[in-house]
Amino acid sequence: MKCPFCGHVKDKVVDSRLGKEGKSIRRRRECLKCNARFTTYEKVEELLPMVIKKDGRREPFDRQKILAGIKKACEKRPISVTVLEKMVDDIEHIIQESPEKEIPSSRIGELVVHRLHELDQVAYVRFASVYRQFKDINEFMKELTGLLGKKAK
Repeated sequence: MKCPFCGHVKDKVVDSRLGKEGKSIRRRRECLKCNARFTTYEKVEELLPMVIKKDGRREPFDRQKILAGIKKACEKRPISVTVLEKMVDDIEHIIQESPEKEIPSSRIGELVVHRLHELDQVAYVRFASVYRQFKDINEFMKELTGLLGKKAK
């Protein structure tokens, strides 16, 4: 491991602990040259499927893209980052469990839309308006009317 302070490649592990939910190992390290301490995390590399974009391009699954989209939809809403990260964890887990080696981006989008619908209806409408590419105000109103109809029941 390369020291982030001096670049020296030799260090010693001072402490090791299980990370959050036991899915990673947190290690405190000390550089043998400058004696600076730093933390590293070890996590099992999980093979995730490639994402097939609408235009046919393929790219690796990127949880940060999903999290960024969800955060944007939830801006100024009373939802903690922890809840959003848990949502992305759940979506990532579903995708991981899928036997497919490639997954359409539309399937990922539908998973997000479904989760946001359960979590926060304003965030849901924000995300859906971009994801489903509403063409005009009528499509937008149709979605809102559907939401209001479900809420009235």
